[in-house]
Parts: sequence; structure tokens; C-alpha cells
Amino acid sequence: MHSHHQHIYDVVIAGAGPVGLFLACELRLLDLSVLVLERAEDPHSPLKRLPFGMRGLSAATLEAFYRRGLLVELIAAQRANDGAGKTGAAAHWMHQPRRPAGHFAGIQFYHDDIDSSKWPYRLPSPADTSMAVELETLETVLARRASAMGAEIRRGFSVDDFLASDADVTVRAGGETFRGRWLVGCDGGRSTIRNAGGFEFFGTDPEFTGYSAEVEMADPQALRAGRHYTPTGTYTYTRPGTIAMVEFDGGAFHRIQPITLEHVQAVLRRVSGIDLTLTGLHLATTWTDRACQATAYRKGRVLLAGDAAHIHSPLGGQGLNLGLGDALNLGWKLASTIRGDAPAGLLDSYQVERHPVGAQVLDWSRAQVALMRPTQSTRALEAIVRDLIQTRDGATYFAGRVWGISLRYELGGSHPLAGRSVPDFEFADGTNCGNLLREGKGLLLDFDTNASLQSLANHWRDRVTYAAGEVRDRLGLRAVLVRPDGFVAWASEATPDNEEAAQIISRWFGEPEDRVGSA
Repeated sequence: MHSHHQHIYDVVIAGAGPVGLFLACELRLLDLSVLVLERAEDPHSPLKRLPFGMRGLSAATLEAFYRRGLLVELIAAQRANDGAGKTGAAAHWMHQPRRPAGHFAGIQFYHDDIDSSKWPYRLPSPADTSMAVELETLETVLARRASAMGAEIRRGFSVDDFLASDADVTVRAGGETFRGRWLVGCDGGRSTIRNAGGFEFFGTDPEFTGYSAEVEMADPQALRAGRHYTPTGTYTYTRPGTIAMVEFDGGAFHRIQPITLEHVQAVLRRVSGIDLTLTGLHLATTWTDRACQATAYRKGRVLLAGDAAHIHSPLGGQGLNLGLGDALNLGWKLASTIRGDAPAGLLDSYQVERHPVGAQVLDWSRAQVALMRPTQSTRALEAIVRDLIQTRDGATYFAGRVWGISLRYELGGSHPLAGRSVPDFEFADGTNCGNLLREGKGLLLDFDTNASLQSLANHWRDRVTYAAGEVRDRLGLRAVLVRPDGFVAWASEATPDNEEAAQIISRWFGEPEDRVGSA
């Protein structure tokens, strides 16, 4: 295994999907050297485009992109696509009188039912609650940003295996070897890194095979448009030929053999109960509701993020947002660990914070499957959930979960804002948290301009930005400490005690600058 890459990267990332690319951006923000290895030669694929490549981005994801200056770029790129007239057919809800806000197992909830006063710690910001984007557009924007920031992306390099020591990781890919201090597997649901690393992966077996297909029908009128529950499964049809369907067969067909026109036609006949004929099959892919999660997200110098760490059905579109949340959480913690200023246990907090979030999303996915089973008792239960989702409290609950607004890390601290995404406080000069978090540093907000707090913050100025002054709405707070990922570590309604503030800051940002190295 001859190596001519004796260069050691700080981090090698396997997989150039959205999660790997976003992580690369986060690590470059803090000046680490990053190599991304991607199996596919060509980043483009029809499955990343309409109609199947559409993904909903949650409030949590949009906030992260906004705080990194990526949102404007993403919106512009998606608009250029829409301008090319590509999204017309996909947005079938545009013709509905009410604006849908999301769904649970196909049961819609609507914007006008949501009571946002239930979320007191949200301030107006350019990051909306949700946005649809094509996967290909998202990847293009993230790859462009990662490259511009100096990450090295190599396509056509499939990671075969790796060898981890106490000091570094040697990765074999595409007949070459690469060395990194750390390796992160962002290489998807069938992750090589997870398998080669011997990570335990536990969960539940599938109940169905799902299909997404673009077809031609002898008689496009033979099938009713919309979503339908049947005695064998469900199907959704958008004219002229976009079909998504689920057959409760225990996931028997997924990835067993090529998907033929005859097979899709047979399944569609079984699920719809209609004797229709397909004359063409343009595109077809299968998926299941198998839901599994790695018990550990880290083993030594090897970490997992995104689908490599957790898989579940695409119902409700949570997977991408979950993965991007992993990258956001991991980036600054890994960077701080590599730089040597991380407090004890910081890297372990990645697993502590993200594993429960993943487990919750897996259960959210399982609950939707339970509500789709083609039995009489499930249809009865579905009618009750439908009633609940149409109430104000119901719609607000589902929106909070689907949009990621109810996400809260258990960080200790008595204030209800601790562990939540920071509100976009706006200072008198127009500066807001979104601008202040752009560089990937922490943020100490001091609404009283307290001189002793400022001199304290000065000790961490290489890692924490200090911002003082009156804001448009301080939500009753005097001081807020924000982590680089935009989550509040600590919030105080009283004038902060310096001793307490110093402890809180060092808990997340390590020893102050003047004490590092002198210990």
C-alpha cells in the first residue's frame, strides 16, 4: 500500500453529500485542513432533481444556513431553478386555498392553524420556518462554499477501509492512501466507515417497500390524483405520471432486483386495486421504513454523522435536517478538540446531544408508519389524529416538531432559553445574531454593557465575540452566551455574577487564552 500522501489532514470526511460538505465548511471556518472523499465521479443525478429530489429544510437548518451566510446563496440558486420553470408540477399544493405547513403520515396541517405565540423565544429573522429546495441545488451551493473556503474535495474516491491508531487514521480510497488526525463517516445509510469501524447499528425491521416512480400510463385518467389509503397500502398520484406508493410487504422488495415496468405496474395494481396499464417507466427508486441508529457516534478518532449514524424512512422529510444538525453540532467541537482548547468532555457532548435527537426522529418516523398501516383500527386512529392536527394546539405541536422549533438540548441551566436556538436579537445599528455568528465563534451578548463582563469576555476573545448594547427586544434578558452552533449555553435575567459567567464560558470554551499553555 504505497502512499505518496504523507500530508496529514486535520480531518478526512467520507462522503460529499450535504452533511459531509456542510461539515467541511464548518471545519474550514475554524481553519482546519479538510479532505472530502466521495465515491461518485459525478455529483449530478436525476434522483437529486424534481420531482423526487425535493427536500424540505426545517427552521433549524435555515437558521444554521442564515448564520453562516449561506441562505441568500441558496435562495438565489433555488429561484434560478424555479425560473427555469422546473418546480411547477411539484408544488401541487399551490392550487390549494390554504397554505400547507407540513404533514404527519400524509395528514396535512396548515399555517393558519399554528399559534406561534407558543414559541416566545423566536424573534423575526430572514430564516423562515421551512423552505423547499432541490437536493442537487443544495449540494451545489455547499460544494461551492466548501471549495471556496479551501476544503479539498476528491470525487471518484470510494473509501475501501481504514486503520485507526491513537494518533491518526490512515484511509484507503481509490487505490491511494490518505492520512487524517480524525475521520468522519458522512457516507450514507450503507456507510463503509460504520461497517469497517464495527459500530453497532440497532433498530427496527421494515414493514413496507416504498416506491417513487415517474411513469407513462395508457390512460392517465384511470388513477385519481391525490393521496389514497387502500386495503394494501397507500399511493399518491400527481398527473401526468408521478407516483409514490407504499406496499406493506415487510420491505421484501427493496434492493433485491432491478425495478422493472412490469413490477411497478403489478404493485400499483395491487395497491390501487385498479387494473391499469403502464406504457413507460422513466425513473424508479425504492425505500423502506427500516429505522436504525448507531449506539455510539464515536469510536476513538472515528466519528459518524448523518445517515451513517441513523437511517429511517423518508416520511416527513426529517433525515436531511437531522444530518445537517449533526454536522453543525460536531464541527466546532471537533475543531476545538484539534486546536487543543476544548474543555474536558466537549467532543463527547456530540453523542450526548445528538443521539437523543436522532432517536426521537426515528420514533417520529415509526409513529407515521403505524398510522399508515392498512387496517381498520389504524384508519380509526388516523381519523382521531386528523381531528387533533386541525386544532390550534395540535397544529402548533406538529409544526414545532416538524420544523425543528421544539429542539432543545439538555444543557442544564434554569432558563427556558438554555439549549435552544438563539433568537435573532437585533442591535440598534442593525447588527444581529445572524451577522455575529458568521465566523463560527461563540457569542457573548451583554444587553446592559456591563464593563466587568466585557473585561471577563476579553480573556476568550480568540473564541468568543463580545457584543454589547441595547437590542430591539431583549425578551427580558440581560446576558446570553451562545455557542458557535447558534444554541444558547446560558441566559440570565439578572445581572450576571462574574464568577458564574467565567465558569459557564470555560465549560464550553475551555481555559482562557492567557492560561492556555501555562498550565
